[in-house]
Amino acid sequence: MTRYVIAIDQGTTSTRAIVFDHAGEIVSRGQLEHRQILPQAGWIEHDPEEIWRNTRRCIAEALAQADITRLDLAAVGITNQRETTMVWDRATGEPVANAIVWQDTRTQPMVDALAADGGVDRFREITGLPLATYFSATKIAWILDNVPGVRERAEAGELAFGTPDTWVVWRLTGGPDGGLHVTDVTNASRTMLMDLDTLDWSEEMLEVFGIPRAMLPEIRSSSEVYGVVGGQSLLRDVPIAGILGDQHAAMFGQVAFEPGESKGTYGTGTFLLVHTGETRVRSEHGLITTLAYRIGDAPAQYALEGSIAVTGALVQWLRDNLGSIRSAEEIEELAASVPDNGGAYFVPAFSGLFAPYWRPDARGAVVGLTQYVTKAHLARAVLEATAFQTKDVVVAGEADAGVPMRALNVDGGMTSNALLMQLLADVLQVDVVRPVVAETTALGAAYAAGLAVGYWDSLDDLRDNWREGRRWSPAMDPAEAARLHRNWLKAVARTLDWVDDDVR
Repeated sequence: MTRYVIAIDQGTTSTRAIVFDHAGEIVSRGQLEHRQILPQAGWIEHDPEEIWRNTRRCIAEALAQADITRLDLAAVGITNQRETTMVWDRATGEPVANAIVWQDTRTQPMVDALAADGGVDRFREITGLPLATYFSATKIAWILDNVPGVRERAEAGELAFGTPDTWVVWRLTGGPDGGLHVTDVTNASRTMLMDLDTLDWSEEMLEVFGIPRAMLPEIRSSSEVYGVVGGQSLLRDVPIAGILGDQHAAMFGQVAFEPGESKGTYGTGTFLLVHTGETRVRSEHGLITTLAYRIGDAPAQYALEGSIAVTGALVQWLRDNLGSIRSAEEIEELAASVPDNGGAYFVPAFSGLFAPYWRPDARGAVVGLTQYVTKAHLARAVLEATAFQTKDVVVAGEADAGVPMRALNVDGGMTSNALLMQLLADVLQVDVVRPVVAETTALGAAYAAGLAVGYWDSLDDLRDNWREGRRWSPAMDPAEAARLHRNWLKAVARTLDWVDDDVR
């Protein structure tokens, strides 16, 4: 048996390639950050060609570290930042524009116009999603309407759309020379163009947004052999056998395969998913109905999701924009140097507020400032913002599910911050549990690919791999936790209704 599976994790701030063994443990990795292109306020872009170059370099680094070749690999799994929108020329592979990132808010006027006739839930029955700039459909429409000549070329079948999974698979399998144009159900469910019941592109949604069906990739399951890597790639002839959007991959890596099981991933943003099985559950409290995964021809599995736009990105902002810290790791020591937030609360509504509020008119604010507050208090407020936003989503999830959360399984880069994990346990008043392998996004993609080629035999094999790494239990008085959250809610209220005709 070949010894390993490799996962390509194309994220919002970086691309990684990670090699896993049969026990689900990390053997090696390569990682490179890519530029965050900010042409103007509210616009966030990536260069697809830079992402592709970084992908190849990360693969080379991971293979070199492990001292292995493609002959040692059973399969490739792909996971990716969702909703980020790329359009390229099928004949040349050249992007027609930079990718529009999921956090980008330039399409808010289009969202407002559509919501004026039926509200933000106008298409929720078909797509499971509220109208928001977050999803891909308005981004595709913006490119079609604003890049000269693109609509005509798209209608002629010359252009392809994809989220980053589609872009990476297309390039790996040959690009202009026969590259596969595919995505999986989880990524398709985030475009606002897929019917959640049929798992196919919705003709009604395509008509609403004016998007030619010829642009769209074929929707496949999350775990099957799509094809093999082509060309002169270091992965030549290795099967590509798993695709999952990053949050769904993290759920898969956390082996949350049963209804009621959940996970929280802490990265650029934070995303909490609760598995609901084969049943679509419509949230009444601001969460999203989405696909969890689909294995081969088996029935699709669904989930409820709470999406928080800015968590790790706030730490990055503190580092890059304010220079308060030199590295993301420094924030823990700085925040721990004070016993509390000094009365300061930081609401990072840089792109409005996502779940459970869905308020695009909100903007970031720091409230409660006095002369007493130092940069250490602000650092603590930055970390507490992640805990409070999580609390908001958990409250909504508990209301939808009708049962309280008993523990939160966490993963992602921010879980290395022990102070943040303790703050989560304190604010939520439940245990927070991190597995031994916290890179569950890449691990989930590896699991999906390995299942498809028989590297792992069943979901039970994957469950056997899961091991608890560390647990944080509440240490704060419940009354104090409740008081802090009440003040957070007051801070949130101050951010609303900021964007109007007078604010650009």
